[in-house]
Amino acid sequence: MLRIAILAFVLVYLVPIAASAALYWLRNDVADWRTADRTSAGLLPPAAQNREAVVRVFSARTVSWRGIVASHAWIVIKDPGAPAYQRFDYTAWGMPIWIDRFVPDGRWFGSVPEVVFAADGAEAERMLPRIRAAIAGYRYARIGDYRLWPGPNSNTFVATVMGAVPEMRASLPSTAIGKDFPYDGRWVGLTPSGSGVRVNLGGYLGVTAGWFEGLELNILGAVAGLDLRRPGLKLPGLGRIGV
Repeated sequence: MLRIAILAFVLVYLVPIAASAALYWLRNDVADWRTADRTSAGLLPPAAQNREAVVRVFSARTVSWRGIVASHAWIVIKDPGAPAYQRFDYTAWGMPIWIDRFVPDGRWFGSVPEVVFAADGAEAERMLPRIRAAIAGYRYARIGDYRLWPGPNSNTFVATVMGAVPEMRASLPSTAIGKDFPYDGRWVGLTPSGSGVRVNLGGYLGVTAGWFEGLELNILGAVAGLDLRRPGLKLPGLGRIGV
């Protein structure tokens, strides 16, 4: 049984991470973060042309070699008729919560983001007060609170907001290391979408089962599992592979 467990760990965790590392080097993505592209990826129309309320959750591979295994998530919102979007990031630089430091739908130091969640119009407008309240009340908002691993980091921050607005009905990608950190201080509780349960030992080890999150096993922050709602595999480093 021990040999089977070791073989399974190698195949499910180490091999996908090694494949992601190989893809990273083959793409020659070794770029200076100071000169990396942070321009718009064209995922949002100009705010002045969109009179509706907007809520978006974006995620993109993080900077340099860390992108082999990890991604960075952020939140973008807009009130009805507002002339500009607001972007919220949680980072290790200065005050952890940055507002409008980067282009709302910008590339994250060269990496094109994916849309994790999108809502517009009345649906988005109903979410805005709770999103702002969750950001204002975030418990890890002081200088020094940020921890790259196992959290609280950018993904912990976004997962906290999503947990405050469970009708977002979405899950951060498996590469979002830190999303399983117990942001509410509880090691056992509901998933952010409210569609399942999660048991997690401080972000180092955990199990998640939910309709929107799927089945996930977290080992030292690396997540592997199954996507049930949209059939597919969740693999460390490689992310989701499926329909």
